[in-house]
Amino acid sequence: MEFSNTPSFFHHGPSPATRLAISVTLSLALLVGDSQFGLMERSREGLSVVLYPLQQAVNLPLSAARHVGDFFVRQAELKTENDALKNRQLALAAQIVRLQAAERDLNELKNTNQLRISRNDQGQIAEVLYTGRDPFSHKIIIDKGEDAGLANGQPVIDEAGLIGQITRVQPLSAEVTLITDKHQMVPVMIQRTGVRAILYGYGGGVEVRYLPPAADIRAGDLLQTSGIDGLYPSGLPVARVSAVERSSGASFARITSKPLGGIDHGRFVLALPVRAVPAVIQPASAPATATPPPG
Repeated sequence: MEFSNTPSFFHHGPSPATRLAISVTLSLALLVGDSQFGLMERSREGLSVVLYPLQQAVNLPLSAARHVGDFFVRQAELKTENDALKNRQLALAAQIVRLQAAERDLNELKNTNQLRISRNDQGQIAEVLYTGRDPFSHKIIIDKGEDAGLANGQPVIDEAGLIGQITRVQPLSAEVTLITDKHQMVPVMIQRTGVRAILYGYGGGVEVRYLPPAADIRAGDLLQTSGIDGLYPSGLPVARVSAVERSSGASFARITSKPLGGIDHGRFVLALPVRAVPAVIQPASAPATATPPPG
């Protein structure tokens, strides 16, 4: 049987030493050719293009981990910055509220002082300290008392109108009973018509009582002090009529009013001096008739 043309399963090439020598020679040739003539420049460029996706795939986990770390660090920084901005916003909001309150108090004090100057009657500016402790009485406590020359009966006003009168004086403070107290009455006059009336407090508001249904009074009328009681100066704004109810079967009209002064708000008030009541002039007595001497 002829086996000379049968292909062999194993190819026997050059010996290992020959292969090594060939490899070394080719390597040296490539090194010299690349360093002198740049023979491998194009090959490297092409190889870098081919290997770039593989390089990106190898670096992807590390890059993703870096981005995730940066994300969480940035989130922590943003949260810290957001908390700092919120705290600053709260501080600025509180400061704005304080500034607005200070500006409001300053404007009110300026207006009260201007009112004192315009009246030219030696009024005393006082600050409201707190309201009375009795919930069924309508009173406030001011920071002026006997030390400032205040006395019982002095009217107390603000820039808008009458508030009440001083009913108790302490060395360093005084109690003011408001016109809304149920024990307070103020003689008033309707500015539009000159009709006189009495304004009563009823423990939360004021109302005009004992006017007949035919009285010339209507909603929107301004009520001011009439000055006939010898206590309140005439012309002080007191209240404005809010509603008038007339019933044919009633003897008097029901007239509700709204105080103009800062009954439940405001910080500064003006205590007016008590009006001097003129002395009653006694009529001159008739001259005594001379008695003739006995004859």
